[in-house]
Amino acid sequence: MMIGGVIIRSINLLLFLSLLRVSSAVPSAAGFNLSTISFDEGYTPLFADFNIKLSDDRRSSNLLLNRYAGSGFISAKYYDYGFFSARIKLPGNYTAGVVVAFYTSNGDVWEKNHDELDIEFLGNIAGKPWRFQTNMYGNGSTNRGREERYKLWFDPTKDFHQYSILWTRNNIIFYVDDVPIREITRNEEMGGDYPSKPMSLYATIWDASSWATAGGRYSVKYEYEPFVSEFKDFVLEGCPVDPIEQVAGSTSAVDCLEQKAQLETRPFSQITPEGRKAMKWFRERYMYYSYCYDTRRYQVPPPECVIVPSEQERFKETGRLKFGSIPKRQRRKKGRGGRKQKSTNGIESNLQQAAM
Repeated sequence: MMIGGVIIRSINLLLFLSLLRVSSAVPSAAGFNLSTISFDEGYTPLFADFNIKLSDDRRSSNLLLNRYAGSGFISAKYYDYGFFSARIKLPGNYTAGVVVAFYTSNGDVWEKNHDELDIEFLGNIAGKPWRFQTNMYGNGSTNRGREERYKLWFDPTKDFHQYSILWTRNNIIFYVDDVPIREITRNEEMGGDYPSKPMSLYATIWDASSWATAGGRYSVKYEYEPFVSEFKDFVLEGCPVDPIEQVAGSTSAVDCLEQKAQLETRPFSQITPEGRKAMKWFRERYMYYSYCYDTRRYQVPPPECVIVPSEQERFKETGRLKFGSIPKRQRRKKGRGGRKQKSTNGIESNLQQAAM
Protein backbone atom coordinates (compact mmCIF):
# COMPACT_ATOMS: atom_id res chain seq x y z
CA MET A 1 0.00 0.00 0.00
CA MET A 2 2.79 2.42 0.84
CA ILE A 3 4.54 1.74 -2.47
CA GLY A 4 1.34 2.38 -4.40
CA GLY A 5 0.74 5.60 -2.45
CA VAL A 6 4.25 6.83 -3.20
CA ILE A 7 3.78 6.07 -6.90
CA ILE A 8 0.44 7.89 -7.01
CA ARG A 9 1.88 10.93 -5.24
CA SER A 10 4.84 10.93 -7.61
CA ILE A 11 2.54 10.76 -10.64
CA ASN A 12 0.40 13.61 -9.28
CA LEU A 13 3.47 15.75 -8.70
CA LEU A 14 4.78 15.06 -12.20
CA LEU A 15 1.40 15.97 -13.71
CA PHE A 16 1.31 19.18 -11.69
CA LEU A 17 4.83 20.13 -12.74
CA SER A 18 3.92 19.40 -16.36
CA LEU A 19 0.94 21.73 -16.11
CA LEU A 20 3.15 24.43 -14.64
CA ARG A 21 5.67 24.07 -17.47
CA VAL A 22 2.90 24.27 -20.06
CA SER A 23 1.35 27.34 -18.45
CA SER A 24 4.72 29.09 -18.23
CA ALA A 25 5.15 28.66 -21.99
CA VAL A 26 1.99 30.69 -22.72
CA PRO A 27 3.03 34.09 -24.13
CA SER A 28 0.41 36.08 -22.20
CA ALA A 29 1.52 37.54 -18.88
CA ALA A 30 1.16 34.92 -16.12
CA GLY A 31 -1.75 33.33 -18.00
CA PHE A 32 -3.99 36.36 -17.28
CA ASN A 33 -4.28 37.55 -20.89
CA LEU A 34 -2.69 40.94 -20.26
CA SER A 35 -1.44 43.36 -22.88
CA THR A 36 2.31 43.83 -23.00
CA ILE A 37 4.11 47.04 -23.87
CA SER A 38 7.43 48.01 -25.40
CA PHE A 39 10.28 49.34 -23.30
CA ASP A 40 9.74 52.89 -24.61
CA GLU A 41 6.04 52.83 -23.73
CA GLY A 42 6.68 52.33 -20.03
CA TYR A 43 10.31 52.58 -18.98
CA THR A 44 13.40 54.73 -18.97
CA PRO A 45 17.04 53.93 -18.03
CA LEU A 46 17.81 54.28 -14.33
CA PHE A 47 21.61 54.08 -14.35
CA ALA A 48 24.51 52.82 -16.51
CA ASP A 49 22.77 53.28 -19.87
CA PHE A 50 25.78 51.69 -21.59
CA ASN A 51 24.93 48.38 -19.86
CA ILE A 52 21.30 48.37 -21.05
CA LYS A 53 20.83 46.61 -24.39
CA LEU A 54 17.43 46.91 -26.13
CA SER A 55 16.20 44.61 -28.89
CA ASP A 56 15.57 46.04 -32.35
CA ASP A 57 11.81 46.10 -31.77
CA ARG A 58 12.30 47.67 -28.29
CA ARG A 59 10.13 44.98 -26.68
CA SER A 60 12.90 43.35 -24.66
CA SER A 61 15.87 44.58 -22.66
CA ASN A 62 19.07 43.03 -21.35
CA LEU A 63 20.61 44.37 -18.15
CA LEU A 64 24.36 43.79 -17.78
CA LEU A 65 26.68 43.69 -14.80
CA ASN A 66 30.41 43.94 -15.44
CA ARG A 67 33.42 45.24 -13.54
CA TYR A 68 32.48 48.81 -14.46
CA ALA A 69 28.85 48.91 -13.31
CA GLY A 70 25.55 47.18 -12.94
CA SER A 71 22.49 48.59 -14.67
CA GLY A 72 18.80 49.23 -14.26
CA PHE A 73 15.64 50.70 -15.65
CA ILE A 74 12.56 52.26 -14.06
CA SER A 75 8.97 52.92 -15.01
CA ALA A 76 8.51 56.38 -16.47
CA LYS A 77 5.50 56.93 -14.19
CA TYR A 78 4.40 56.25 -10.64
CA TYR A 79 1.36 54.07 -10.04
CA ASP A 80 -1.31 54.31 -7.37
CA TYR A 81 -1.64 50.52 -6.98
CA GLY A 82 -1.21 48.18 -9.93
CA PHE A 83 -0.04 44.92 -11.47
CA PHE A 84 3.63 44.82 -12.51
CA SER A 85 5.04 41.92 -14.50
CA ALA A 86 7.79 40.77 -16.84
CA ARG A 87 9.24 37.58 -18.22
CA ILE A 88 12.80 37.28 -16.94
CA LYS A 89 15.73 35.00 -17.74
CA LEU A 90 18.58 35.05 -15.22
CA PRO A 91 22.34 34.83 -15.85
CA GLY A 92 23.80 31.33 -15.91
CA ASN A 93 27.06 29.70 -14.78
CA TYR A 94 28.76 31.19 -11.70
CA THR A 95 26.70 34.13 -10.42
CA ALA A 96 27.58 34.32 -6.72
CA GLY A 97 27.11 37.83 -5.36
CA VAL A 98 24.94 38.90 -8.31
CA VAL A 99 21.50 40.27 -7.44
CA VAL A 100 18.75 40.75 -10.00
CA ALA A 101 15.87 42.77 -8.55
CA PHE A 102 12.34 43.41 -9.79
CA TYR A 103 10.55 45.67 -7.34
CA THR A 104 8.35 48.69 -6.65
CA SER A 105 9.44 51.63 -4.51
CA ASN A 106 8.93 55.33 -3.83
CA GLY A 107 12.11 55.96 -1.88
CA ASP A 108 13.12 58.85 -4.12
CA VAL A 109 10.05 60.87 -3.05
CA TRP A 110 9.50 59.63 0.51
CA GLU A 111 13.05 58.99 1.68
CA LYS A 112 12.28 58.43 5.37
CA ASN A 113 8.92 56.67 5.07
CA HIS A 114 9.07 54.88 1.75
CA ASP A 115 7.09 51.83 0.63
CA GLU A 116 8.59 48.87 -1.23
CA LEU A 117 7.68 45.46 -2.65
CA ASP A 118 10.61 43.26 -3.70
CA ILE A 119 11.43 40.22 -5.75
CA GLU A 120 15.20 39.73 -5.46
CA PHE A 121 17.23 36.89 -7.01
CA LEU A 122 20.33 36.17 -4.95
CA GLY A 123 22.84 34.49 -7.26
CA ASN A 124 24.48 31.10 -7.05
CA ILE A 125 27.74 29.22 -7.38
CA ALA A 126 28.15 26.77 -10.25
CA GLY A 127 25.95 23.73 -9.79
CA LYS A 128 23.78 25.31 -7.09
CA PRO A 129 20.29 26.73 -7.68
CA TRP A 130 19.39 30.40 -7.69
CA ARG A 131 17.62 31.45 -4.51
CA PHE A 132 15.26 34.40 -4.31
CA GLN A 133 13.31 36.41 -1.77
CA THR A 134 10.24 38.59 -1.52
CA ASN A 135 9.91 41.48 0.89
CA MET A 136 7.54 44.26 1.90
CA TYR A 137 8.14 47.62 3.55
CA GLY A 138 5.44 50.16 4.38
CA ASN A 139 5.88 53.75 5.52
CA GLY A 140 9.61 53.33 6.13
CA SER A 141 9.27 50.20 8.27
CA THR A 142 12.69 48.89 7.23
CA ASN A 143 13.40 47.82 10.81
CA ARG A 144 10.53 45.36 10.42
CA GLY A 145 11.69 43.46 7.36
CA ARG A 146 9.12 40.98 6.13
CA GLU A 147 11.25 38.76 3.93
CA GLU A 148 10.63 35.22 2.80
CA ARG A 149 13.17 33.11 0.88
CA TYR A 150 12.64 30.33 -1.60
CA LYS A 151 14.07 27.96 -4.18
CA LEU A 152 12.50 27.44 -7.60
CA TRP A 153 11.14 24.26 -9.15
CA PHE A 154 12.89 25.06 -12.46
CA ASP A 155 16.19 26.48 -13.68
CA PRO A 156 15.56 30.23 -14.22
CA THR A 157 18.66 30.53 -16.42
CA LYS A 158 17.40 28.16 -19.14
CA ASP A 159 14.25 29.95 -20.21
CA PHE A 160 12.02 32.95 -19.50
CA HIS A 161 9.52 32.81 -16.65
CA GLN A 162 6.91 35.34 -15.58
CA TYR A 163 7.39 37.21 -12.29
CA SER A 164 4.59 39.47 -11.12
CA ILE A 165 3.64 41.78 -8.25
CA LEU A 166 -0.01 42.59 -7.58
CA TRP A 167 -0.64 45.56 -5.27
CA THR A 168 -4.17 46.69 -4.43
CA ARG A 169 -5.83 48.54 -1.58
CA ASN A 170 -6.69 45.18 -0.02
CA ASN A 171 -3.95 42.69 -0.80
CA ILE A 172 -0.51 41.99 -2.27
CA ILE A 173 0.26 38.82 -4.24
CA PHE A 174 3.61 37.70 -5.62
CA TYR A 175 3.41 35.35 -8.62
CA VAL A 176 5.89 33.07 -10.38
CA ASP A 177 4.28 32.12 -13.70
CA ASP A 178 0.72 31.12 -12.77
CA VAL A 179 1.64 30.18 -9.19
CA PRO A 180 0.85 32.62 -6.37
CA ILE A 181 3.74 32.16 -3.96
CA ARG A 182 2.82 34.73 -1.29
CA GLU A 183 -0.18 36.81 -0.30
CA ILE A 184 -0.38 39.68 2.20
CA THR A 185 -3.91 40.73 3.16
CA ARG A 186 -4.35 44.21 4.59
CA ASN A 187 -5.86 44.62 8.03
CA GLU A 188 -6.32 47.52 10.44
CA GLU A 189 -3.58 46.34 12.79
CA MET A 190 -0.96 46.85 10.06
CA GLY A 191 -1.59 50.59 10.00
CA GLY A 192 1.04 52.40 7.93
CA ASP A 193 3.06 49.21 7.46
CA TYR A 194 0.86 48.44 4.46
CA PRO A 195 2.28 50.17 1.34
CA SER A 196 -0.17 52.86 0.29
CA LYS A 197 1.74 55.62 -1.53
CA PRO A 198 2.35 55.68 -5.33
CA MET A 199 5.35 53.62 -6.43
CA SER A 200 7.53 53.14 -9.50
CA LEU A 201 8.61 49.77 -10.90
CA TYR A 202 12.36 49.06 -10.94
CA ALA A 203 14.52 46.36 -12.53
CA THR A 204 18.23 46.19 -11.67
CA ILE A 205 21.29 43.97 -11.67
CA TRP A 206 24.12 44.78 -9.26
CA ASP A 207 27.04 43.50 -7.19
CA ALA A 208 25.88 42.41 -3.73
CA SER A 209 28.97 40.39 -2.82
CA SER A 210 28.77 41.47 0.82
CA TRP A 211 25.58 39.51 1.53
CA ALA A 212 23.75 37.87 -1.38
CA THR A 213 25.26 34.37 -1.56
CA ALA A 214 25.82 32.40 1.66
CA GLY A 215 25.86 35.59 3.70
CA GLY A 216 28.67 37.10 1.62
CA ARG A 217 30.93 34.07 1.70
CA TYR A 218 31.01 33.98 -2.11
CA SER A 219 31.69 37.13 -4.14
CA VAL A 220 31.18 38.15 -7.75
CA LYS A 221 33.92 36.73 -10.01
CA TYR A 222 34.34 39.11 -12.90
CA GLU A 223 36.20 36.58 -15.02
CA TYR A 224 32.65 35.39 -15.84
CA GLU A 225 31.41 38.84 -16.93
CA PRO A 226 29.21 40.11 -18.36
CA PHE A 227 26.33 38.85 -16.25
CA VAL A 228 23.21 39.31 -18.36
CA SER A 229 19.61 39.31 -17.16
CA GLU A 230 16.99 39.37 -19.92
CA PHE A 231 13.55 41.00 -19.65
CA LYS A 232 10.57 40.94 -22.01
CA ASP A 233 6.74 40.93 -22.08
CA PHE A 234 6.49 44.03 -19.91
CA VAL A 235 3.18 44.69 -18.12
CA LEU A 236 2.28 47.91 -16.29
CA GLU A 237 -1.36 48.00 -15.18
CA GLY A 238 -2.53 50.66 -12.75
CA CYS A 239 -3.36 54.32 -12.36
CA PRO A 240 -0.41 56.59 -13.23
CA VAL A 241 -0.09 59.60 -10.92
CA ASP A 242 2.27 62.43 -10.07
CA PRO A 243 3.29 61.83 -6.44
CA ILE A 244 4.41 65.44 -5.99
CA GLU A 245 0.93 66.64 -6.90
CA GLN A 246 -0.56 64.07 -4.57
CA VAL A 247 1.58 65.26 -1.66
CA ALA A 248 0.51 68.83 -2.47
CA GLY A 249 -3.14 67.77 -2.08
CA SER A 250 -4.29 67.48 -5.68
CA THR A 251 -7.20 65.23 -6.66
CA SER A 252 -5.02 62.70 -8.51
CA ALA A 253 -5.70 60.01 -5.91
CA VAL A 254 -9.45 60.52 -6.24
CA ASP A 255 -9.17 60.33 -10.01
CA CYS A 256 -7.84 56.78 -9.63
CA LEU A 257 -10.81 55.40 -7.73
CA GLU A 258 -12.42 53.80 -10.78
CA GLN A 259 -9.16 52.23 -11.94
CA LYS A 260 -8.45 50.91 -8.46
CA ALA A 261 -11.86 49.28 -8.37
CA GLN A 262 -11.32 47.74 -11.80
CA LEU A 263 -7.93 46.38 -10.75
CA GLU A 264 -9.53 44.63 -7.78
CA THR A 265 -11.95 42.77 -10.07
CA ARG A 266 -9.26 41.34 -12.35
CA PRO A 267 -8.64 37.55 -12.24
CA PHE A 268 -5.15 37.95 -10.79
CA SER A 269 -6.42 40.03 -7.81
CA GLN A 270 -7.95 37.04 -6.03
CA ILE A 271 -6.45 33.59 -5.57
CA THR A 272 -8.67 30.80 -6.86
CA PRO A 273 -9.06 27.46 -5.03
CA GLU A 274 -6.68 25.94 -7.59
CA GLY A 275 -4.26 28.79 -6.90
CA ARG A 276 -4.46 28.09 -3.16
CA LYS A 277 -3.46 24.50 -3.77
CA ALA A 278 -0.55 25.59 -5.97
CA MET A 279 0.62 28.13 -3.37
CA LYS A 280 0.47 25.51 -0.61
CA TRP A 281 2.44 23.12 -2.82
CA PHE A 282 5.11 25.74 -3.47
CA ARG A 283 5.47 27.03 0.07
CA GLU A 284 5.68 23.59 1.67
CA ARG A 285 8.41 22.45 -0.73
CA TYR A 286 10.41 25.51 -1.76
CA MET A 287 10.16 28.17 0.97
CA TYR A 288 13.14 27.92 3.30
CA TYR A 289 12.73 31.07 5.40
CA SER A 290 9.75 33.13 6.58
CA TYR A 291 9.82 35.99 9.05
CA CYS A 292 6.41 34.92 10.37
CA TYR A 293 8.04 31.91 12.05
CA ASP A 294 11.18 33.66 13.23
CA THR A 295 10.64 33.77 16.97
CA ARG A 296 14.02 35.39 17.58
CA ARG A 297 13.07 38.48 15.60
CA TYR A 298 9.38 38.53 16.43
CA GLN A 299 8.17 36.86 19.61
CA VAL A 300 4.69 37.87 18.47
CA PRO A 301 4.25 37.48 14.69
CA PRO A 302 3.48 40.73 12.83
CA PRO A 303 -0.26 41.31 12.37
CA GLU A 304 -0.44 40.29 8.70
CA CYS A 305 1.02 36.84 9.40
CA VAL A 306 -1.29 33.87 8.94
CA ILE A 307 0.23 30.96 10.83
CA VAL A 308 -0.06 27.72 8.87
CA PRO A 309 0.64 24.66 11.09
CA SER A 310 2.49 22.74 8.36
CA GLU A 311 4.75 25.74 7.72
CA GLN A 312 5.24 26.44 11.41
CA GLU A 313 6.43 22.89 12.03
CA ARG A 314 8.99 23.23 9.25
CA PHE A 315 10.38 26.52 10.56
CA LYS A 316 10.44 25.82 14.28
CA GLU A 317 14.23 26.39 14.31
CA THR A 318 14.10 29.72 12.47
CA GLY A 319 14.64 31.77 15.62
CA ARG A 320 18.31 30.75 15.63
CA LEU A 321 19.14 32.80 12.53
CA LYS A 322 21.40 35.82 12.73
CA PHE A 323 20.84 39.12 10.96
CA GLY A 324 22.85 42.00 9.58
CA SER A 325 21.98 44.89 7.28
CA ILE A 326 21.09 45.21 3.63
CA PRO A 327 23.68 47.13 1.60
CA LYS A 328 23.14 49.96 -0.86
CA ARG A 329 20.43 49.75 -3.50
CA GLN A 330 20.22 51.60 -6.78
CA ARG A 331 17.42 54.22 -6.79
CA ARG A 332 16.09 57.09 -8.84
CA LYS A 333 17.36 60.52 -7.96
CA LYS A 334 14.84 62.83 -6.37
CA GLY A 335 13.36 65.24 -8.89
CA ARG A 336 13.80 65.33 -12.65
CA GLY A 337 17.41 66.35 -12.93
CA GLY A 338 19.18 62.99 -13.04
CA ARG A 339 19.91 59.70 -11.31
CA LYS A 340 21.87 58.68 -8.26
CA GLN A 341 22.46 55.74 -5.96
CA LYS A 342 20.56 55.69 -2.71
CA SER A 343 20.85 53.31 0.19
CA THR A 344 18.05 51.69 2.16
CA ASN A 345 18.39 50.13 5.55
CA GLY A 346 16.69 46.89 6.43
CA ILE A 347 17.17 43.46 7.94
CA GLU A 348 18.99 40.82 5.91
CA SER A 349 19.08 37.17 6.89
CA ASN A 350 22.53 35.63 7.18
CA LEU A 351 21.38 32.20 5.98
CA GLN A 352 24.82 30.73 5.47
CA GLN A 353 23.87 27.10 5.99
CA ALA A 354 20.42 27.26 4.45
CA ALA A 355 21.68 29.01 1.33
CA MET A 356 24.10 26.24 0.40
